[in-house]
Parts: sequence; C-alpha cells; structure tokens
Amino acid sequence: MSEENTTKADLELETWYRQSLSVIVFGASGDLAKKKTYPALFDLWVEGMMPDEGVVICGYARSQKTDDEHREQLRPWLLAKAQEDTVDEFLKLCVYKYGGYDSEEGIGKMSDALIETHKSDSSNVENRVFYFALPPSVFIQTATSIKAAGLSSTGYNRFIVEKPFGHDTESALEMSKNLGALFSEDHLYRIDHYLGKEIVQNMLILRFGNAMFEPIWNRNYIKSVTFTFKEDIGTMGRGGYFDKSGIIRDILQNHLMQVNINTSMHMSNISIPSYMNELQVLSLVAMEPPVRIAGKDYSNFVRDEKVKLIKSIEPWKLENTVLGQYVTNGKEPGYLDDETVPEGSRCPTYAAVVMYIKNRRWDGVPFIMKAGKALNERKAEVRIQLHTPPGAVDMFGGCGYGCEIPHNEIVMRLQPKEAIYVKTNVKKPGLHTTLVTSELDLSYHDRFSDSKNPEAYTRLILDVLRGKQATFVRDDELLAAWELVTPLLKEIEEKKVEPHLYKFGTRGPREADDLIKHAGYVYNANYEWFPSEK
Repeated sequence: MSEENTTKADLELETWYRQSLSVIVFGASGDLAKKKTYPALFDLWVEGMMPDEGVVICGYARSQKTDDEHREQLRPWLLAKAQEDTVDEFLKLCVYKYGGYDSEEGIGKMSDALIETHKSDSSNVENRVFYFALPPSVFIQTATSIKAAGLSSTGYNRFIVEKPFGHDTESALEMSKNLGALFSEDHLYRIDHYLGKEIVQNMLILRFGNAMFEPIWNRNYIKSVTFTFKEDIGTMGRGGYFDKSGIIRDILQNHLMQVNINTSMHMSNISIPSYMNELQVLSLVAMEPPVRIAGKDYSNFVRDEKVKLIKSIEPWKLENTVLGQYVTNGKEPGYLDDETVPEGSRCPTYAAVVMYIKNRRWDGVPFIMKAGKALNERKAEVRIQLHTPPGAVDMFGGCGYGCEIPHNEIVMRLQPKEAIYVKTNVKKPGLHTTLVTSELDLSYHDRFSDSKNPEAYTRLILDVLRGKQATFVRDDELLAAWELVTPLLKEIEEKKVEPHLYKFGTRGPREADDLIKHAGYVYNANYEWFPSEK
C-alpha cells in the first residue's frame, strides 16, 4: 500500500521531485474538485510533498471565468485548513482555463500555456497529472483530446480517473477497452478514496506484520467476516440521483471492492449499497500474502493477489441477498417521500449480501456485506468473528452467559474515530468466576494523538506523483469484480424484486438480521464498544 512516514528528504531523492509539475484538474468548477481535489493538493504543498519550484495547478472546465474568480471559489475550502497568507501563496500556483472536454483546440491552448509558464523553470522536464473530476460520460472524449493535444513531451503523463467505472460488466469492459486504446495501465490511476483511509492502509501491516494474526487467518479459526457501511441520513433531497445507482452500486461494489457503479445505469431501480467499495476492502482482508507490500515494483504484487482473490468468489446470488428501503418514522421522511424519487421506485436503500470464497483458506466461511442509508448510526467497519474455543462451553459451565462463550472478534473501524480492537473474554473482578467480554483497544485518536493523519485523497494523489499504483484499481480487477455483481443486478431487475421496508433510524430490515444469523454470525447483545473520550 502507500509507503508511510514519507518525508520531504525522502522525496528529494526521487527524480520527479526535482522536475517541473503540472496538475490539470478537469471539472474544476464541480464540488468534488473544490471540496476534495484542491484541498488535497493544498495539503501536499503545505507539507512540502510537491517540488519546491515549477508547480502549476491548472483548473479546466466549461464555465467561463478568470483566474481570480477561480481562486475566490477555492478560497473558502482552503481557509478551513490554514491561515490566509498560506492560502494566498498556494492560490498563486492555481490558474484556470475553459473549453470543451472534447475540444482539441481548447486543451491544446491550455497545454501551450503550461509550456510557456514552465520555460523559466530550472528543470527542462515537465510531468503532468490529469485529474478527471468528471462524469464518466466524458472520460473518453476528454482523454482523446488530451492524447491529441495535451500531453507533456518531456516528462510522465498520468491520469487519475474517478469512479464510477461502468455500471455492469459490459459497460466496464467497454470503458477499459476505450481507455486502453489511448493509454496503457501504467498511465491510469482509478481512484477510490476508501483505499486511502488509515485503517484500510493498515490492514496488510496488521495481517502480515504480526506473528499472532496470520496463523489464525483462515477457515480453521475464523467463523465469519462482516463488512458494514451504515449511514444515519437519508437521501436528503438527492434521491433522484441515488435512484440511478442504488446501494449495491453506490457502496457495496464501490468501496468494498473498489469499483463503483454508473449513475446512468439503465437498471435504474437496482440501487444496491456501495458493494464495490466493500469488495475492495474484502480483497485486502482475504487475499494471499503478496511477494512484498513496499519497496521497488511492489504495486503489481499486491494487485495480482487481489485479482486472484476476487476470481475465487462465487457470483452473488439472490437467495443470499436481502434488499430494503426506508420509510418514515413519523418524523423523518421515507425514501419515496423525496420528491426527486420516481413514484413507486423499488430502488433499495439497504442491502445485505452473503458470499463465499472458494479457495483453501476460506472455503465455507461466510463473508457478509451490509450497507444502507437512514440507519441507526454512522459506521464503517470490518468485523472478523472467531470460532468458540474447543471444549470451552463444558470447561466454563455456569460462567454467567448461560454456558455460552462469546466469540472473540477482531474489529477494524474505518469511521468514525478510526480504531482496531480485539474482543476478548476475561474474568470479571470479584469472588465469583464470571466471564465478561472486554477489549484490547487501539483507538487512533488516543494512541497517535501527536501524529498527523492525512486525508485519503492527499495520500492517494501523492502515490500518483510517485508512480505507486498499489492503491488503485487495475482493469482486470475491475472486470473481475463486475462479473461477481452483474448477474445479481440483472436478476433483481428481471424479477422486479420488492425491497423489504424498514423505518428511518433503525438497524435495517429484520429479514437481513435473519439472513446474517443463518449464515453463521453470532450477535453478542451483552457487549457494546464505546470510542474512547480521552
């Protein structure tokens, strides 16, 4: 994954850091660029993670405006991070050009302007990073125009492509084919911000850097693995947009598998939670050890193992799936109460899926993914539940749990308040032998309170500048993930599956709890983890 503790001194040893750099942000007028892309670039600049000279950040969009107007639109998002004088210095690097995304002339003029700007640089090499903060419908025409008129002739050219990466196997294959006709995989960085989160970055270190975990990381010790992405808000007036993608495409396929689903999908009522996101996280949790996860040329070693893992997963099945849609609780509106949602929409706002990995390590272990909106809390986590120790029920008879021994769990909490904790069974202090569940807790905001934890986009963009691709999705990984999901999406559409209803602010549909319990997960109602308030 990303190499941690990178310092300016480290970067000064790398060739690109001593060369000129242009970052071109397409879609510079949009929310993604203003709220995520530019603040991430600002963080890198402040931390000295960009070259000391020869840096230009060029916004490009259809909107006609001046450099100063562009800077004023960016200013509020940067002032939340630093003092005004620091922001002013950074904004001097930011310029703006406007034109059509399919305009070779407009992109050519922008390229010429960058060349002119860099003429006074001490380096005669100009590297270019093209950030596509754009809808997928204009990816190919933009890339075509860049190849014709916008590439650097002296340095590297790298493309950051935002999801969604298609809406099913066929569309993902077409997009990969069209991009592949223009640029090789070495040029392409398909970004998913979840892969830049600290806990996700830490997963491989946790697995392979500790002698205690890898020996138990298999079907002999692990009973189930659950991935949870919960939001405590509804669509908030944006249901029409959500209705085109749904929860499976939006979350389950997006972050967990690092593949998103196109919001222009024809199967408009099959909104299944961000399962592609969960599949990406799943691949890191379950893959086989790569040759290395840092050092020279490590990126493809990691991605090769992720692809092998995804190809071992059985395609998702409707009988192992529960869909839900939230309704009003008397105070908050239901999904269909959103005026932007089509009348009678069957779009799920919740989904739970149970899948199985057919390989020697994981055969028979249920991997459970659940995600939804308008639930009882905001949370994203990976929960690994272990089997009960053999003979423990008889050994600790009358232990205070009705002779049931709670399962140990390893929990990796992605948000909020990042943490890793291990649920363990211990004796309750006192004269009686009473078993209780406690935890070994690593809460990041406590243990690393003096360390700066960079935003996910900041870390990932630095990886692009350095040419490190392990945290970006490769084309074969993308297609393998879609092949798992597409049959389920088509079956839901063809059978016009009605989602189960659940009230706003609850855990989700009861049928999902039944599915998860039947798959083998055991819920411990006597234990609740609380983030440290230290």
